[in-house]
Amino acid sequence: MCQQLLGDAAFYRLLLRFDEDLAAAERVLGCRVCGKRLEVGDFRRKPRGLAIELGERFAERLSFCCADRTCRKRRTPASLRFLGRKVYLAGIVVLISAMRCGASPVRMRRLHELVGVSRHTVARWRRWWSEGLPATRFWAGLTGTLMPPVAVADLPASLLERFAGLPEERLLSLLRSLSRLSVGSPGEHAA
Repeated sequence: MCQQLLGDAAFYRLLLRFDEDLAAAERVLGCRVCGKRLEVGDFRRKPRGLAIELGERFAERLSFCCADRTCRKRRTPASLRFLGRKVYLAGIVVLISAMRCGASPVRMRRLHELVGVSRHTVARWRRWWSEGLPATRFWAGLTGTLMPPVAVADLPASLLERFAGLPEERLLSLLRSLSRLSVGSPGEHAA
């Protein structure tokens, strides 16, 4: 599952389309502060992990700013491509972190060749899944809907297993569930 999805351009283009749909729905709502119209305020990200070229639009974080010059509050919709401030794409963070057998030297070399990730980065992601995510309000709300509870030590694999379908459908479902984590500052989701 992992290697196929890591380099699947069609899958990542689909994620961009979903992000565009989420952004369109968000824009209709207007400014959260004053209710006025929102203007496009997309900004560049430098997403890591893809050896394939998906175009400049893929590297943009879709966002808006209030049209009222006295307000100018930013409104950034949820994203299936980006997971908070992580520089690697969300799908890559999930798939590599979900590896059951761990990161052997051979596997790490292959991952480095595929997506440029280091052993240190993978270890940091694993800590986030086992310590950072479970400490958020988001996780507290999500765990109430998961019966039986998922094994925190096996995240994100234990979450991926909860979804039905082909591997790309399961990953897409998990990314949809996590998309709220892509919005706002890191402190907003802390428990």
